Amino acid sequence: MTSSVPLPPQRPDWRVTVPALLLLAGGALYIAGSASQKMAGLYLLGGALGLVLYHAAFGFASAWRVFLAEGRGEGLRAQMLMLGVATLLFFPLIAEGAAIGVNVGGAVAPLGVSVLVGAALFGVGMQLAGGCASGTLYTVGGGSTAMVFTLIFFMVGSVIGAAHLPWWLDTPSLGSISILKTWGLWPALAAQLAVFAAIAGATLVIERRRNPYPAATAAPGGSPARRLVSGPWPLVWGAVALGVLNAVTLVSAGHPWTISFGYTLWGGKLAAAAGVDLSAYAFWTWPFPSRALAGSVFADSTSVMNFGVLAGAFLAAGLAGRFNPAWRLPWRRVLAAALGGLLMGYGARLAFGCNVGAYFSGIASGSLHGWLWFAAALGGSYLGTSLRPLFGLSGGFSRRPTAQAA
Repeated sequence: MTSSVPLPPQRPDWRVTVPALLLLAGGALYIAGSASQKMAGLYLLGGALGLVLYHAAFGFASAWRVFLAEGRGEGLRAQMLMLGVATLLFFPLIAEGAAIGVNVGGAVAPLGVSVLVGAALFGVGMQLAGGCASGTLYTVGGGSTAMVFTLIFFMVGSVIGAAHLPWWLDTPSLGSISILKTWGLWPALAAQLAVFAAIAGATLVIERRRNPYPAATAAPGGSPARRLVSGPWPLVWGAVALGVLNAVTLVSAGHPWTISFGYTLWGGKLAAAAGVDLSAYAFWTWPFPSRALAGSVFADSTSVMNFGVLAGAFLAAGLAGRFNPAWRLPWRRVLAAALGGLLMGYGARLAFGCNVGAYFSGIASGSLHGWLWFAAALGGSYLGTSLRPLFGLSGGFSRRPTAQAA
């Protein structure tokens, strides 16, 4: 049987919570005045996403690592629930939204070598860094100093990947394939939900075979209302909230939630400020990147939502009373964080997105490149997990035999 001990409820740290609230409110007012009310709304939407990610500790990297190394699939099942909720909302909006005056576009991208290589590199990187694109944002906002290095090198890798992207676009590709457009709304919806259920079921079978004795867990204390404000949240809460909020993003921004282009834009802005002539690189002469580079970081929807995620996680850490940055870090941890960020930034640019823009939003949009991203990044995560002990990181593969059922 699973034993559980209630965790003591946390008290908000008002020294963090008040500045975080001011940052969210003041940031929204500033963005509304300097950019637009739409961007201010997206900033606050990013704040909601950051709070959900932090309170639910909704990790992509950790969920995959635990499944690969230990066979425990709770996190992966939560991702299937999140994808299922998003798909139920996305597919009708994309297919029939125009009929009710909602004009939106899904995250559909080519299915090719660049996605395969980029996602695999991303998978390695997120296991070394200990976080994905969304994980980097919410952990930095929550006070992780190690992930600051990941954030910096994610930007560096993104800029390098943008410079190399034209070459990768010439590699073999099947083009963009959307099951929603190919099969129609109801067959595509039924097929995708069935795949989510099959993956969730497979994780249960694997989990029970590799872990015949359930692990003891600590049950959070406090009332549901207290937990809603201060956390921690069950993964199910986080999965449903993320699926719904991505659909809100789809309607509000006209496209699904994305993250990695924000890193590319921030890196490009810093490179240009340092004197790098970005016009020498084809990526920055394309219409969308060139407009984004010429404008404010608060005028791009992905960038402004990234800022919101940082602020929302900062607020969540204050409400949870857990904002406590560590200022002394082992050098190997810093090296892993930096290398992981570099690989994720480069890989995301090649793969047309990260764990959010390609995997989450891509699959929820019916794009087959999202499924290729999932498979390739899972393979990369296997390699990344095996490399973690080299950097003094826990969570690698254990050589101890798994306990067998009596």
